[in-house]
Amino acid sequence: MKRFLMAAIGGTLAGAVATTQFVGPLLAQESANNSSVYEQLDLFGDIFERIRAQYVEDVDESELIEAAINGMLTSLDPHSSYLSPDDAQDMRVQTRGEFGGLGIEVTQEDGFVKVVSPIDGTPAAEAGIEAGDFITHVDGESVLGLNLDEAVDLMRGPVGSEILITVVREGEEEPFDVSIVRDTITLTAVRARTEGDTVLLRVTTFNDQTFPNLEEGLAEQVEAAGGMDSINGIVLDLRNNPGGLLTQAIKVADAFLDAGEIVSTRSRDPQDGERFNAEEGDLAEGKPMVVLINGGSASASEIVAGALQDHRRAIVVGTKSFGKGSVQTVMPLRGDGAMRLTTARYYTPSGRSIQALGVSPDIIVAQPRTSPNDEEEEEDENASGLPTRSEADLRGALDNDSLTEDEIRQIEEDRERAEQSAALREQDYQLAYAIDILKGLAALGPEAARAAMEAQAGDESEAGEEAEAGGN
Repeated sequence: MKRFLMAAIGGTLAGAVATTQFVGPLLAQESANNSSVYEQLDLFGDIFERIRAQYVEDVDESELIEAAINGMLTSLDPHSSYLSPDDAQDMRVQTRGEFGGLGIEVTQEDGFVKVVSPIDGTPAAEAGIEAGDFITHVDGESVLGLNLDEAVDLMRGPVGSEILITVVREGEEEPFDVSIVRDTITLTAVRARTEGDTVLLRVTTFNDQTFPNLEEGLAEQVEAAGGMDSINGIVLDLRNNPGGLLTQAIKVADAFLDAGEIVSTRSRDPQDGERFNAEEGDLAEGKPMVVLINGGSASASEIVAGALQDHRRAIVVGTKSFGKGSVQTVMPLRGDGAMRLTTARYYTPSGRSIQALGVSPDIIVAQPRTSPNDEEEEEDENASGLPTRSEADLRGALDNDSLTEDEIRQIEEDRERAEQSAALREQDYQLAYAIDILKGLAALGPEAARAAMEAQAGDESEAGEEAEAGGN
């Protein structure tokens, strides 16, 4: 049976020796357990027949069985579920990078639908949906009491149709409604651009196209900059990335590591555990890296961030990630349906599980929220926050006769870059912070920069050990 892993993601086998005097009781216990299981299955059959015969309305028998199967799976954890043939096909389409919907990754918490993250460039993102939002109603219908698949079904609909969702957000006193028009979601897995001397790789999801897009985008930006020597470092932006394929997360981490473990998975049976290691070759040729994460970075994103952090290959900046440290195996079933079952936990190279804890940044940098007063303040300042007038603007101001034209031009170019950086801080404070870190590392030189990165990672590791020691 064909299987593939999604990351949404040893041990020692102990032998036991039993003497003959225990064989009888063990067999009797096993027989009793089997008898109990068969009795429960008979009970299920009795209930099914009574529903068919006596429920107030006719019921669809196949839907009834599917609901029972799904209820059994969803009782295990938020990520295990039954996929009907249509749902299984939708999932296969999503991993290829195009599907219809709102453009949000969701989970379930306290009976409500919680947004893991909106996907860049989708209707949900454009409507202002944020990671951590709770969806309580869809078109006026409460989602409380529905399982996750049922709630997601409410949000599905024809492309071009409108949906009204009610959102509860931390910091907002009252729930509010958001109107969204459904659209075809075409995922661009990686967007690459250059800010000054820094290459920014924005990874929005981990689908079949993620690593090819990243490799191609990085190569294009480096070539446009005039070669790797012209680059001071790379920002890998994993904010609001809900995860995806485990295989792609491994490839992305491997792209920047020369050796060592990337991630390991541990199942109930120690023999089923797996360990994935990096192969030689670093696409960034050792250039300093910063990884950006936030509460919307989940699963595969956390694998990449955790691996680069543990190997001290990158400084992780932002806020604590989502904390989904489990692996789901999607198993095809008869009738074209599928079962999504949590089969393992994954661990970062240092052996830490991030399940429910998340990846803690080396440097915590929160993204400031804008307020209505911000627009009023901007009337008195330009985009960079600098005064709108200077000495040079005054009538009859003296020229600076101590500099050559080339020196004046260089000063103006430096000032323009500084103003662009200041403007970026207004637009995306976390990204601007990451770029400033790389500028500082570049000024130190390669060896000093490497030592500074290792020292920063070491400080974070020691702080984590102290926190763990004091946790009791």
